[in-house]
Amino acid sequence: MSTQTARVKGRQPVHPLIKKSKDYLWGVLFILPAIIVFCLFLWTPIAKGVVYSFMHVDFINGSNYVGLKNYREVIANSDMGMTIWNTIYYMFLCVLLGFWVPSIVAIAISELRRFQGVMRLIVYLPHIVPAVVLYGMWQWLYDPLGPVNQIASWFGDHQLMWLTDKSIAMISIVIAETWQAFGGATLIYLAGIVGIPKDLYEAAEIDGAGVLQRIRHITIPGIRHLYVLMFILQLISTSQGFMTHMALTGGGPNNATLTYMYQIINEAFTNLNYGRASAMGVLMFLVLTSLSTVLYYFQGRSKKV
Repeated sequence: MSTQTARVKGRQPVHPLIKKSKDYLWGVLFILPAIIVFCLFLWTPIAKGVVYSFMHVDFINGSNYVGLKNYREVIANSDMGMTIWNTIYYMFLCVLLGFWVPSIVAIAISELRRFQGVMRLIVYLPHIVPAVVLYGMWQWLYDPLGPVNQIASWFGDHQLMWLTDKSIAMISIVIAETWQAFGGATLIYLAGIVGIPKDLYEAAEIDGAGVLQRIRHITIPGIRHLYVLMFILQLISTSQGFMTHMALTGGGPNNATLTYMYQIINEAFTNLNYGRASAMGVLMFLVLTSLSTVLYYFQGRSKKV
């Protein structure tokens, strides 16, 4: 008895921080590979981009520090205002024409009694088709002698230059991108709808609620949080849009579809000015981070209300 009492008295008390570290040790070890990959392939390029924005980058003769020169050149560039305006106009059209499509399609599919799985596959098909095939298809559809103009001619409309008319070139790109990308967003909305308790729908049906009433009072409030998330993702993705512009119009006609991100690509890989391209990327990063912070702030306030 005296020996056991001596052993207990001999034990040193464990510091709370060390005890907590032991509790989280295995969890940290499990996510450590993901943290390493995340830092190597995401944060390292971001950090290098910030460093390059203050340098004249020359991979052969060596880079040198130039201070804020790249930022001054970006701000003084006469094309900067035009690319920002084109980007804002493009983002506005994407929200106006494309943002609502996935949620409407998701709600319509959720109300189907049969063939829901088939419809999910059909709406996701554009994601499976390679981008080169999609861009080729839309070039064929928008051709002056293509099927879209042929159908328009049945109603007496004159031939439309979908990709070479400044007034409709950006709209043509937004339509093509909406068709290509709405499937993925639709699945996210469907996942949110599936998470709504079925009891609510059964109670509504017992009370005699129709389809529109169920959608208005149960489905839309149930996925309201997703609208904010998808809106933020939409703004971030569309602000960086350039692939469809490059494939269909090349930034034309007369730079009418030249976006800010497309200009960054031109600076980096056409003009080979990586410093100026990095400065433009850093400015975009700051704007998007600020915008996301503001939107999440208002989302948090709406939840409290």
